[in-house]
Formats: sequence, structure tokens, C-alpha cells
Amino acid sequence: MLVESGHGAVRQLRYLPGVGSVHGVEVIDFAGLRRMDGRRRRVLPQRPGFHVLALIASGTGGHEADFRAHRLARGSVVWIRPGMVHRWSDVDSCDGPLILFRPGFLAGFTAAEAAAPACWQLDRQRLPLALLAAEHLGREHEASARDPRLGSPALLSHLLAALVLRALPDPPARTGAAPAADHRADVFHAYRAAVEERFTEWHRVADYARALGYDVRTLTRATRAATGTGAKTFLDQRVLLEAQRLLAHTDLPVAGCARRLGFRDAGNFSTFFRRQTATPPATWRAAYGTAATGGS
Repeated sequence: MLVESGHGAVRQLRYLPGVGSVHGVEVIDFAGLRRMDGRRRRVLPQRPGFHVLALIASGTGGHEADFRAHRLARGSVVWIRPGMVHRWSDVDSCDGPLILFRPGFLAGFTAAEAAAPACWQLDRQRLPLALLAAEHLGREHEASARDPRLGSPALLSHLLAALVLRALPDPPARTGAAPAADHRADVFHAYRAAVEERFTEWHRVADYARALGYDVRTLTRATRAATGTGAKTFLDQRVLLEAQRLLAHTDLPVAGCARRLGFRDAGNFSTFFRRQTATPPATWRAAYGTAATGGS
């Protein structure tokens, strides 16, 4: 695995496959991460353009993702999504597998996968099974790296899907008939994907409802079933998260952040930000920023 760093306060990491790793997925471990990172740049904020799924088999440590700190111990699972700003604040004693994969390699994300947190804990019964799934994926990856004739993107994708299903936290208890619940999950999956693609342009749920062919109430019910919040709150939280990332980790002025996120002017953006956080953007940046602040 190779990465390249971009400019600015946050390293922009791009996945480049290692030798023999041509299928969009790669398996390393924390010892390998430490060997590759002799300068300890892992403790600095970074923003990968790929997924990292990590299992803690032993040791303790710390991880931060989008302004939330997580303590790591045996059984911890970390899922870093593309675009997430994170840092390995302390993994010197951690051991376990890290699976790196490109966006789109794991096809057909479900609502449960989409709603999974950045970090959670597996119990003593599930951790060995998850580690076994990761080992199987790792062995197939090694075999394909040694002999490309053995490589199979379909096989690796299925093994990765099995690992994710084994490692996911328990979904919330369902109410109502299963077919209705499954339909809501499909609707939320479509809505979440559309939000991720268009949140810098569309700030109204009605725009997504029209594009997806649903009404606003359907999107709201599906989003609440999957996440516990309504469709508008889900959308606002996604815009807010990106605003916080820009304010904390870039030197864009507040007006530039507003333009990047599709607001007509800095005043509208500041009103939105204050409504969500009870704090003006410049004040929030002063408290959390890692880059030089720009104008407000």
C-alpha cells in the first residue's frame, strides 16, 4: 500500500496498490503500518480517498475520527470511510488486520453498513469469527499477489463482504413487517448515496425526493428507521460535518467554505452553522482548527 500526501493541514491520502494488489483491496496489519510510517505521520490528521477497516486483536490505543475520540482495545472495530478526517492518535501497542479497499469495490452497501459508526466493539464470541474472516481474506489476497492467475476480484469482494457482515454492530431492533423494513432500507440506501453525491448542491429533501422518485415523507420514514433521525436532519448533519472539516482542516475563509458547500453567501452559511452548533463559524474554527484561519 502506498499513499500520497496533498497540500494543506490535512494529508490527502490516495490509495495506490502494492505489488500484486491490483484488485482494489489489500490486507496489512498494524505492525506493517508502523513499519511503513517511521516518521509517525499517522498521528496527524489525514483524509483518505479509500476505506480502511481495522480490527484490534490485541493491545490498546486511540483513534480520532471527525472530532470524536475513540479508545481502542481488544475487539474494537474501526471503519474509516473515504473523506473522513481521522488520525491514529495511539496505536503503538495495537495488533490486528487493516483492510484497505477502494470505493465501489464492496458493491451493494446496505443501510446497516452505511449507518455503522466509525468505531464500535465486538464481543468475545464475534471477534474470533471476524478475525478468521479477515485471515481468509488476507490469505486469498497473498495468493493473488504471489500468482495473479489465482486472483479473483469477485472472490475477494465476496470475502470482504463476509468480513463486513461478520464485523458489523447489531442493527437496531426492527418493528413492523420484514418486507416493509427491507424496502425502507433500500430507500435510505438510495437517499444516503444521493446525499453523498449532491449535498454541496442540494440542501432541500424535496430535491432528493424528486430525483429519486419518492415523496418527502417516504424519505423521512426510511431515514428515521435507519438512523433515528429524519431526512432533513440527516442532510443537515452531512452538510455540517463537511463544514466542520473545512473550517478545522483548511485555510479557506468562511466565505470560501460557504461557496464550497453551495450556500448563496457567507451570511446564509453562518446562519446555518450557528443554528446547528450554537456557535459562529469563526469561533468554532478558533477552537478546533488545525490550519491557519482565513477571513470570516
